[in-house]
Amino acid sequence: MVYNMIIQYSSNWSCNLSMMARLALCLLVMLSNNASSSSARLLFNRTRGGFTIMPKEVHRRNLLDNGLGHTPPMGWNSWNHFACNIKEDLIRETADAMVSTGLAALGYQYINIDDCWGELNRDSKGNLVPKASTFPSGMKALADYVHKNGLKLGIYSDAGKTMPGSLGHEEQDAKTFASWGIDYLKYDNCENNNISPKERYPPMSEALANTGRPIFFSLCEWGSEDPATWAKSVGNSWRTTGDIQDKWDSMISRADLNDKWASYAGPGGWNDPDMLEVGNGGMTTEEYRAHFSIWSLAKAPLLIGCDIRALDATTKELLSNKEVIAVNQDKLGVQGKKVKSTNDLEVWAGPLSNNKVAVILWNRSSSKAKVTASWSDIGLKPGTSVEARDLWAHSTQSSVSGEISAELDSHACKMYVVTPN
Repeated sequence: MVYNMIIQYSSNWSCNLSMMARLALCLLVMLSNNASSSSARLLFNRTRGGFTIMPKEVHRRNLLDNGLGHTPPMGWNSWNHFACNIKEDLIRETADAMVSTGLAALGYQYINIDDCWGELNRDSKGNLVPKASTFPSGMKALADYVHKNGLKLGIYSDAGKTMPGSLGHEEQDAKTFASWGIDYLKYDNCENNNISPKERYPPMSEALANTGRPIFFSLCEWGSEDPATWAKSVGNSWRTTGDIQDKWDSMISRADLNDKWASYAGPGGWNDPDMLEVGNGGMTTEEYRAHFSIWSLAKAPLLIGCDIRALDATTKELLSNKEVIAVNQDKLGVQGKKVKSTNDLEVWAGPLSNNKVAVILWNRSSSKAKVTASWSDIGLKPGTSVEARDLWAHSTQSSVSGEISAELDSHACKMYVVTPN
């Protein structure tokens, strides 16, 4: 087996190596430049004067250091609204709309094509091929168009389903995606031949890294093997749930399933309770407001799932709330979570940069009710006085002490950022 080899050293590295040691080090560097990826590497141990094997997971973490996902990704995905009814004109128009609506300026940058973009068979060289009837110009031309808008293009693959799968073709498909200028890969788990995600996803992670192109890697294995516990060494985000539907019960169940993995998320790797349904028509405005608020607090990817070419004023207002988006994109990168629940009256909260705290009061019951967050619920000392900024009303309360509360209609929420005085 061939191993990648690296040398770790510090600025105070001793220059008193013997000639033999120097020759050995040169040989190691040469080998490291030519070795293929594998499950372990050799590491020079300066203090002990020998070499040790780097664990597989350390190796993968280094491979995944693609500089992406420092905050949750923001953008759009075709599946929730269009499913397989996609074509290149739709993608171009969506990129245009992302800019013209002002969403791009707010941070929405990925235009992600989901399933059904490819022909049913690979070409004579075994390459994936865009469907000629719907993507006649090809993916490279489409990526160029999206990039000219200042945006990034995402694509979809899986083990095998509607299109040829990437199982066993990871290196070839990763090179294809990179040659097209792809910036984001959603990698699904369909037709996985009963191979564990823990074994199936790392080869694509390494293949993407080997292309030399930074490609955000989104694992979509539906939370089947608790990816939060292992996927941060493999991908930039990982689905913690099955697919979302444009229904209240589906949305809240995804929020709850995702919540228990909060401690595993952070810069570079995010829990993903699936894409946004805001604007697709299956929920009320207040339910969509809660959907967007919880996803933002939970540091979930904010991937719009409606037709942004035809945004109504309410949907645009929800998706364009700079203050709510700022919670999602906070540099501290700590996922907020449910901290209190009594008879479907809930408090969700999480720390932000500069000692601030984001708080959501959420009435999940079927009738109007008062929801209260005490300082002990959200991690503040009892005597603390805060400034409370209402992120949806865009109003501020000064010198709030002890608790914050609100009367809320059924399924409605309030979202605040509290700043200790």
